[in-house]
Amino acid sequence: MTQSGDVKLNKKRVALHTLGCRLNFSETGSIAKGFQERGYEIVDFGEPADVSFINTCTVTDGADSTCRNLIRKAHKVSPEGKVVVAGCYAQMDSERISQMTGVDLVLGTSEKYKVFDYLEEEQDEKVHIDKTNSFYSAATTEAEGHTRAFLKIQDGCNYVCSFCIIPQARGRSRALPIKQAIENAKQVIQDGFKEIVLTGVNIGEYEANTGEKLTDLVYELLDLKGLERLRLSSVEPNTLNDDLLKAFASSPKFLEHFHIPLQSGDDDILKLMRRKYTVSMYRDLISRVVSMFPDAGIGADIICGFPGETEQQFKNTYNLLKELPITHFHVFPYSSRKNTTAAKMDDHIQHGIKKDRVRTLKMFGEAKLNLFAEDQVGSSSEVLFERRKDQGFWEGYTRNYVRVWVKSDGELKNQIRHVYLNNFTDNMLRGEILN
Repeated sequence: MTQSGDVKLNKKRVALHTLGCRLNFSETGSIAKGFQERGYEIVDFGEPADVSFINTCTVTDGADSTCRNLIRKAHKVSPEGKVVVAGCYAQMDSERISQMTGVDLVLGTSEKYKVFDYLEEEQDEKVHIDKTNSFYSAATTEAEGHTRAFLKIQDGCNYVCSFCIIPQARGRSRALPIKQAIENAKQVIQDGFKEIVLTGVNIGEYEANTGEKLTDLVYELLDLKGLERLRLSSVEPNTLNDDLLKAFASSPKFLEHFHIPLQSGDDDILKLMRRKYTVSMYRDLISRVVSMFPDAGIGADIICGFPGETEQQFKNTYNLLKELPITHFHVFPYSSRKNTTAAKMDDHIQHGIKKDRVRTLKMFGEAKLNLFAEDQVGSSSEVLFERRKDQGFWEGYTRNYVRVWVKSDGELKNQIRHVYLNNFTDNMLRGEILN
């Protein structure tokens, strides 16, 4: 039994930490539930624990570095506990991870679901990497304390974007049939979640994998009793068609928030990235989204400093983001990933230049988001509250994914309230609950 100082832990404890995308969060949720069902108490990461489970990301060098720091932290806090490193980074760099002090198990993207078997049996090998294309269902559970449920409907990717390592880490595209997805959604609703976010690596590939239309799944989800809010996670621009937009517009349950990756606002860079759209196509898509959802919050991923990106090409990206109603910027410096086409290209950009470009876009993005939030003042919105903040405030998100603070003495977690948005101060939208 693990001990911390003189305190004996009478029940096995597990601390979980998730890096990266919403898909990872859905998977950690299912694994957390598995630990609970086996009698574990879930504690905050950084507290003494018998097992520290780290679900990793490997999109950038920064994600890899963060993972290694978390491993050191877990071992320092619980030197007698087991450290399990799982997921995409584990899949791609298992040898390096396995040699780190304190690591007991390294589980790839499929093997992480078998963590309980590995923990219950003495292992001769600490590394377990399976490159088969199995599909494992996952969804956020009560075990992790989230208020929005991330429901996994797809995994893997068949695209060959020149910068991306995820197809190597997660394999070929595959998806969950509608019948099973609906059953999983019903369980999520039964667990008390009011909002579902559909997640996957490339959910626009859903029909290609199942033979069933994503629009049909959306319609069936919107009809579910007890579901009050539905949204999609990231969806590729070339897969977000008018039929899907019409399905979203068919019900007030669908929230006016979209995440549509851009990556670059320059056609030559998009071509080098092997993206499946042009700037013109992206501009037209955003126009159609806004025509149907005038108040939509729209997020976009942007990569700065792709090999060969000139100052003018960066300005093209900046100017496009200035032109379009993109409200939530997700900006990353280009990170060379092993065995990708981009890693072998010439004219890699200096770190300092990439850093400056990222800083420029992040500052611009913060300014645009603040203006978008400020424009909400004087209107009202349904807000799903997530957590209590200092001085009696509660934090939640509007239908178009703007963060709101409301002062209340009541218990608001996982509650949806109609809120009048009355002012914007200190870079924060504030409101009051309407009866």
